[in-house]
This record gives sequence, structure tokens and C-alpha cells, in this order.
Amino acid sequence: MTELNAVWLTLQLASTTTVLLLLVGAPLAWWLAHSRNPARPIIEALTAMPLVMPPTVIGFYLLLLFSPNSWLGNFWFTLTGSTLAFSFSGLVLASMLYSLPFMVQPLVNAFAAVDEGLREAAATLGATPADIFRKLVLPLSKRGFITACVLSFAHTIGEFGIILMVGGNIPGETRMISIAIYEQVETLNYAQAHILSGGLLTFSFIALCTVYVTNGRSALRLN
Repeated sequence: MTELNAVWLTLQLASTTTVLLLLVGAPLAWWLAHSRNPARPIIEALTAMPLVMPPTVIGFYLLLLFSPNSWLGNFWFTLTGSTLAFSFSGLVLASMLYSLPFMVQPLVNAFAAVDEGLREAAATLGATPADIFRKLVLPLSKRGFITACVLSFAHTIGEFGIILMVGGNIPGETRMISIAIYEQVETLNYAQAHILSGGLLTFSFIALCTVYVTNGRSALRLN
């Protein structure tokens, strides 16, 4: 039952993170795809940093940021009466940061691939920017959205370092599948570890197959 709770909690975390990342990442990706602002390379670098930074380093600084002694942790504690560190809410924020490039970069590629001439033609016909985005850009970027959502969801499912640093191992609150596997291995319960690991392995394979089938060989290109 404990392991089932970990699976369910992990699915909740991945789903919540993916939805929130979609709301935050789509506008950011649109700006990155079309902006000529001199600060764009800096924003791109910041967005991509989780790809190269060790999860424990990110987790360490997030743990300090989420502490009640920091401005963010104190604000959250004043607002909700609970801490961000070692909480599900804290894990959602940490997961959003850690999976951000997996949402943003496929969307940047998708938005950049939409022919600017089509958007200009639609504008000359009287379409508003909202109509152009909703009726033209979104349908043409559908594959990018599928890739971004699948990769973000799958990446969040497999998180370990961030989970351990920011959330710890609190049953029913922050104990995710990766932590459960680690705990089973530590106690030499390899049979249970095989079951959980095999489930993650199968899920990862299916997720990648979904991306490749939908988008082809270039789907995982993150640059």
C-alpha cells in the first residue's frame, strides 16, 4: 500500500508540474522564439541550466530558498502557515524549475517553425493576435506541445536528486517512486525495487516511443 501511495503521489506531482509548466512555458517559449531583445541569450541560458546543473546543486539552493528564513519561504509560511521545504507544494515548484527546459525548448522549436508569412497573411485578413495564435499557431505547433508535455511529465516522474534534497522522504507527502526505489535498495529488498524500477523503465520506453512516433527522429532535439 505504501508503494502504491508513492506511485499515486508521483503521478500527481508529474501531472501538476506539467500543467503549470504549460501555462508558464508556452508564453516564455513564444517570447524566446520571436524576441530580438539583447537579454534573450541570457534568458535562454537560465532556462536551459537544469540540463547541465547537478540536481543536488539545484536542490541545495532551492532548499535554502524555501527555508522560512528566506524571503520566499517566509512569504509562503505567512500566507499558508506551512513551509515550502519538505512539502508537496515545494516539490511542485522545484520540479517546475528542473523540468522547465523540457517544456520550453520543444515549444521554442515548434513556434520558430511556424512560417512568419502565414501569420502576416492572417493579420492582413483582419485576424487578431489571439486569433492567429489560437487558430493558426496552436494547430501547427501541436507536435511540439505533445513532445513538451510528454517529456516534462516523464522527466518529473524520474526525478531523484531534487526530490531527495527538497522533499526528503515523508510518506504521503514527498515520498515519490524514485525515493521508494532507493529505500528498497538500501534495505536489500531487491524484489520490490525490481517491480518499481521495471515500471519506470516501461513507462520511460512508452513515453519516448510516443514522442518519436508523433514527431519523428528530431523530436528530442533540445537546441
